[in-house]
Amino acid sequence: MYWPTVMHSGHARSLSCADQDCSASRTIMTIEFELNGTLQRVETRPDEWFVHTLRERCGITSVKDGCSPQGQCGCCVVLVNGQPKTSCAMRAKVADGKRIVTLEGLSPEERATISGAFAASAGLQCGFCIPGIALRAKAITDRDAAPTREAIANALDVHLCRCTGYVKIIDAIQTLAAAKRGEPIPPPCTDGRVGQPLARIGGAQTALGEKSFVDDLVVPDMLHGALVLSPHPRARVLKIDATRALALPGVRAVATAADVPGERWVGLLMADWPSFVAVGEEVRCVGDVLAAVAADDRHTAREAAKLVEVSYETLPPVLDPFDSLASGAPQVNPKHENLLERAVIQRGDADGALAASAHQVSGRWATQRIEHLFMEPESALAEPQPDGRLRLRTQGQGIFDDRRQVAGLLGLPKERVFVELVPNGGAFGGKEDMSVQAQTALLAHVTGRPVKLTLSREESIRIHPKRHPLTMDYSVGCDADGHITAVKARIIGDSGAYASVGGKVLERAAGHACGPYRVPNVDVESLAAYTNNPPCGAMRGFGANQAHFAMEGCLDLLAAKAGLDRWEIRWRNALSVGDTFSTGQVMEKSVGIRKTLQAIKPHYDAACREGRAVGIACGIKNSGIGNGVPEWGKVRLVVRPDGLVDLYNGYTEMGQGLLTVLVQFAVQSTGLPASIFVPKVDTSHEVDCGQTTGSRATLHGGNAVLAAGAKLKADLDAGHTLAALAGRVYAGDVLVNDTTALGAPVAKIKTHTTFGYATQMVVLDAAGRVERVVAAHDAGRVVNPALCSGQVEGAVHMGLGYALTEELRCENGMPVTFKLKELGVLRARDMPVVEVILVEEPEPEGPMGAKGVGEIGLVPTAAAVASALEAFDGIRRTTLPMKDSPAARAMSVGFALGSR
Repeated sequence: MYWPTVMHSGHARSLSCADQDCSASRTIMTIEFELNGTLQRVETRPDEWFVHTLRERCGITSVKDGCSPQGQCGCCVVLVNGQPKTSCAMRAKVADGKRIVTLEGLSPEERATISGAFAASAGLQCGFCIPGIALRAKAITDRDAAPTREAIANALDVHLCRCTGYVKIIDAIQTLAAAKRGEPIPPPCTDGRVGQPLARIGGAQTALGEKSFVDDLVVPDMLHGALVLSPHPRARVLKIDATRALALPGVRAVATAADVPGERWVGLLMADWPSFVAVGEEVRCVGDVLAAVAADDRHTAREAAKLVEVSYETLPPVLDPFDSLASGAPQVNPKHENLLERAVIQRGDADGALAASAHQVSGRWATQRIEHLFMEPESALAEPQPDGRLRLRTQGQGIFDDRRQVAGLLGLPKERVFVELVPNGGAFGGKEDMSVQAQTALLAHVTGRPVKLTLSREESIRIHPKRHPLTMDYSVGCDADGHITAVKARIIGDSGAYASVGGKVLERAAGHACGPYRVPNVDVESLAAYTNNPPCGAMRGFGANQAHFAMEGCLDLLAAKAGLDRWEIRWRNALSVGDTFSTGQVMEKSVGIRKTLQAIKPHYDAACREGRAVGIACGIKNSGIGNGVPEWGKVRLVVRPDGLVDLYNGYTEMGQGLLTVLVQFAVQSTGLPASIFVPKVDTSHEVDCGQTTGSRATLHGGNAVLAAGAKLKADLDAGHTLAALAGRVYAGDVLVNDTTALGAPVAKIKTHTTFGYATQMVVLDAAGRVERVVAAHDAGRVVNPALCSGQVEGAVHMGLGYALTEELRCENGMPVTFKLKELGVLRARDMPVVEVILVEEPEPEGPMGAKGVGEIGLVPTAAAVASALEAFDGIRRTTLPMKDSPAARAMSVGFALGSR
């Protein structure tokens, strides 16, 4: 048994409270229940939640823990005496004498029917929520042979899906009902060519909960980890005492900053984030880690974390970005001044053009802090190997960045750390930064045993970076015909305690500040500021959606002044080939914004003729990071002796369907069937592409697959069989290094490889509720129409929540709520009809014309909702979320109990 020599870390909880918790939790009781037809006799704690009994004592992993003990996400649903119940909000003792059924207990025929319905309907993405929904689907269709879409949406109210927007989930449940009535389930598409709706790889297994997420994994001799977090946004750590934690039976180690053998500070772009805060240093936010505990089981580890005692000297926090940038403000982070990054774009004479404009509008727009709320909380499993290496299984968005940072923390060469992606349960940018990888790896290092560490929902919300709240002051002018003359904008963003990629988010906001429009005079400045709030970093849209909320609002106001229709003013200003984008880049190809406007126009005109309250907004979003950053697509096709081909790439599958899409490019380039290819993401091969971000994985990864596939195809065309090629490795390495940094003094500006475009229309009903959304999106070339439309539907769902109900409000640096319904993510019954129109404007630099669509889907949504609301009640809303609106009040989420 290994005890680190220095125990630095703790949790500010009272001794008596911790003692009472520990005493109660060590009491054991025995319960009996029928589980999937078999009598179970199980020892539990009186306070144990049934989800943990099933997962940890009974080995039932189709039941997921997304929010325990809230019972607000539905991932843990089981049938109790035939009725669906959330097992995370049910004490284990309540199950005594009950009949419990999970997906594992259904007949093979019923399991096949359920999984077939979800796979055929493309009714899943990351899949973390789907097993609970699948069991609910059984209950719905057992009760009602032909449920309506409205009835299904209402029945799904306890369930939360962050990926799909529910459209295809409801499709799947109706398909299941039809199958039970004797109708055949459409066979899943097996045609892997580009343009076909190839069924998601592993979709059927994911629907049944057979796909393992990190927290589902169990290995021999495994310990469980828990963290001690700071309760203060800013305080000096005076003392950490782990004596009482170490005395708890079953505790194997408490690790702190003193036990880190290598580099304790980590970060994607700047190493300014301590994996452990040391004695004598300041905590800078309520997600800072002071200690990590390893114990024989999860519960004991968490008990021990409560017993680590920390003494603090509290200090006044810096909580406002304007205050942070003021003279004399305390320095938030010791590694950098409070101004994290400044981005400036200046073209022409904006002030002069504004003064000479026929019409001018000005105002302040503000957006809120948003929680990603991916359904799978962060988890990692670290295993010391017999040869001295460390194996790390992670859900991160960049496994090679994880390897680099973990190896640095442990003082090891990166080759001594093998990292394997376990495709994750959603991310949306929130799993770019490391969360628990470093602490899990250190616990495995000091104990010499495998350690798994999984966050609770509250811990997840406290630790990972959020969407930036931005304050944006805009002035926009146009001539008498409605042509934009100038944009002047000043943008300030709260980046929280650590850099993450916050500076780049503000840079992207500046670069997209003019939207998808031709603007001859531009004066934009954006500032990213450190504060003691939770860190802010990457989230779907990456600053573009915030900027569009302001710019599109200005366009609506100008349309009114110029006497123009809102569609018409956008058409008059939309970018075309040869026009100049905000950053100074001349658009040379694949400019699809006008095609999306044309696709929307008949729907928009019809709604206007009917006298409906209709709003419209356009969007542009870079595909590829660009801005002078060298980018790679890297792939290895490895022919196996069994005739299959492993497809290694460096980007992360997180529900977007990347692995399926890459297989389609492999099929297209080799002529082999999709069933031949086995996608993998680990560090076996040096395919480091950086983070899965910037809507670039399809763009760069697809090109790399085509390059590798062409080499394999050449050997096949030469007469070689796969059997003869066993062991061959075909490399596809594609470097993109022709973009230019923002503001670089170059003759030809090219800030980004390509862009996605969108126009969205929102229609309200007579009461002001969102009734319908039509979303036209340019994908370059649609690789997989089912997956592509699913991405847009899910993004619209996220955009509507962003517009109306979602907000992570903080007081004194601490989120005021961790309750899922109060955080405001929309439920199925809150969703309007969503119609997706996919437009193709092929990208010559993309794989077979394709480009990314993962983020553009929500870029215009909030602005379109604001536009519709103004059409409804005449109020121009400039602050998100628009909770004062009738559209928000119609939703079932986003308000504290009793606040309406």
